[in-house]
Amino acid sequence: MDRKVAVTACIFGVLAVISGAFGAHGLKAVLDETQLEQWKTAVSYQFYHTFALLFLSLFHVKSKLLNTAYWGFTLGIILFSGSIYLLSTRNITGFDWVFLGPVTPVGGLFFIIGWMCLLTAAIKSK
Repeated sequence: MDRKVAVTACIFGVLAVISGAFGAHGLKAVLDETQLEQWKTAVSYQFYHTFALLFLSLFHVKSKLLNTAYWGFTLGIILFSGSIYLLSTRNITGFDWVFLGPVTPVGGLFFIIGWMCLLTAAIKSK
């Protein structure tokens, strides 16, 4: 097991559970339906890619492709989910996070890079 990848996945997993619970219980009364759906989307994508990181941690081979997949998933969670968390709560934080709008698709691009690197590593494996 790759310790760095497993620890990263566990941290993101803990934060996803906390974020999901906070959205369901703490934000339900203060966010409108659209904002709550955005929050749920951020939590879902964080979970999906936390599981991808856990899967990645099981590889016993070090490679540039797997390392790039790690960084793709990690940066994707931070940029994609992170920007959505901030954008969906802008009415209660008082901050206008509009400049983060373009960050969300960049995070999505990192997810795609991670999956493409994992795919390429799988195809190249013996």
